[in-house]
Amino acid sequence: MSPDMTFKNFNKVCIYGVGAIGGWIGARLAGAGCQVSTVARGATLDALSQHGLRLREAGRDGVWPVLASAEPAQLGVQDLVVIAVKAPALLAVARCMSPLIGPGTVVLTAMNGVPWWFFQGFGGPFENSRLSAVDATGEIGAAIPAACVVGCVVHASCASEPGCVRHHFGNKLIIGEPSGRQTERVAQLAALFQDAGFEASVSEQIQKDIWYKLWGNMTMNPISALTGATTDLILGDELVRGFVSRVMLEAREIGARIGIPIQQQPEDRHAVTLKLGAFKTSMLQDVEAGKAVELDALVTVVRELGVLTEVATPFTDALLGLSRLQARVRGLY
Repeated sequence: MSPDMTFKNFNKVCIYGVGAIGGWIGARLAGAGCQVSTVARGATLDALSQHGLRLREAGRDGVWPVLASAEPAQLGVQDLVVIAVKAPALLAVARCMSPLIGPGTVVLTAMNGVPWWFFQGFGGPFENSRLSAVDATGEIGAAIPAACVVGCVVHASCASEPGCVRHHFGNKLIIGEPSGRQTERVAQLAALFQDAGFEASVSEQIQKDIWYKLWGNMTMNPISALTGATTDLILGDELVRGFVSRVMLEAREIGARIGIPIQQQPEDRHAVTLKLGAFKTSMLQDVEAGKAVELDALVTVVRELGVLTEVATPFTDALLGLSRLQARVRGLY
């Protein structure tokens, strides 16, 4: 089915990955009147089943009943599926998603890093190239129909415990078709998010928004995981800050060669990051919690894109090697 033929109301919404971001989006959509279901396991499943989905944020604390199950088949076909898991979990999710997807289902990826569909409908010499770093066998792309996918970039900070999300700051969702087309389904999806209280906008090239967010995340996350430092300390060290800038310049050159240029200098982005104050990145939080780290979607894929575009990446390689070694020693990769 063509994306232009999927104009509809998004009444049935499934959140796959009810963590900080997934729970935040799910609670907001439930508050906007959507019938929200969740795929969850363990303590999260128990909390959602017993108490509903709780959201704590300034002026909008509340609890919403949701249908929670460990089995997607029990939830049935959805109008919208929001994937909000960490990248290492995505393959297992993709293998279980088919019961949720019908001909008109939209699958929205609200995840960090470069997604498997990055070159889907991209045009140019890299059109439909598969990135092994994020979809090694092609199984994810085969399991989730290309026509269903809509990209989403989240600019927000949230924290969670089973069944409960705390929203700290940021309220922006940027969505877009991988092809860049301005479709009815994306316009209606943006309107739904706006009704739910998000600052939602439609991108003309969602890959560019993904790449811009990655431009900061690909350094701050692994360096914080390696050092245990908050972002202000990372950028406050002259030598580390210089290293971060060199990695970012490599990524900026890769972006220019694939058609998603970044006009800023690294120092411009450092200034933005410093305004956020001292905070722990999501990867540092994962290391401290003993969870798998999403290095491949943030760093390994950049190295792969460097090979693809013939951009030398010695600083990215060093960052990846050190981060990957640490994660392997800790059993997190």
